[in-house]
Amino acid sequence: MKFAYEDLSEDQFEKLIVLLCQSLLGLSVKGFAKGPDGGRDAKFVGTAELHPSKAAPWTGTVVVQAKHTNGYNRHFGEADFHSAKSSDTVIGKELPRITKLRQANQLDHYMLFANRRLAGNADQTITQHIAKTCDLPEGSIYLCGLEQLELYMKQFPEVPALADLDPVDSPLIVSPDELAIVVEAIASHEADLSAVLDTPPGERTSYEEKNSLNNMTADYAKALRKRYLKDTAQIRAFLAAPENLEILKSYEATAEEFQMKIIAKRKDFQNFDAVMEYLLDLLFQRDPILRQKQHKRLTRAVLFYMYWNCDIGEVADAEA
Repeated sequence: MKFAYEDLSEDQFEKLIVLLCQSLLGLSVKGFAKGPDGGRDAKFVGTAELHPSKAAPWTGTVVVQAKHTNGYNRHFGEADFHSAKSSDTVIGKELPRITKLRQANQLDHYMLFANRRLAGNADQTITQHIAKTCDLPEGSIYLCGLEQLELYMKQFPEVPALADLDPVDSPLIVSPDELAIVVEAIASHEADLSAVLDTPPGERTSYEEKNSLNNMTADYAKALRKRYLKDTAQIRAFLAAPENLEILKSYEATAEEFQMKIIAKRKDFQNFDAVMEYLLDLLFQRDPILRQKQHKRLTRAVLFYMYWNCDIGEVADAEA
């Protein structure tokens, strides 16, 4: 069975890694806890049972980190994860913490698990960078990517069963595929959408009432309206054109999925600003078309159109 790790929440992924490490290292692995510097580590102290091998196990203090992404087909070698030229990366932000633990004699070995693909050259490059920066032997560093995770899940089938990955605990996850079709189609007609119409589109539930119902803040709502209101009539006209029937079907499928997922997970977000920004971050992570510079603004405009058009979010009761 292949797991959709990208659909797990960060907490679910961390739970899975703790259970795996209890099999690899020993039952005394302590779960992920937030440190004073905001980082989250799991820890094992003693002699490992199986890692790196029974014949030559690690001994001492092992610090474990889990780095989860909701993105599809992501890699250790991507610039957001590691770059020798920038410290503003996943690895770059962890190096000072690893160094601090090492200097305090609180780390002898380091393990990092991520739901990303790990190519051999990236493994070597990142391992060498951590070793050099943190004064840690390369043999005391272990990086684990998707391919090895899958092997571990087969080797230790009890781990996913013990993890009890309940869908109720999963985050708000949506598929970007149909939306990418819509955005790409609209982008190919960008000239038709560039003009600002004199008459704004009609509203159903008023914007102000909708914002109140959904707990969207006034500043965020104002910024959305200022930036994207001018696009809504053109998007509506584009979707209504007979030749764009298949694009309209993709839009409707997207809006329906988004609305049902939002209803199910709305309680996880303080306000609707957070829902919108979370969805956008997720969409940009998951789809290479949507995260292209020329498509990012249009993706935001289409998501605003869904909200403005009352396809997502709460609306007033029609009988009220």
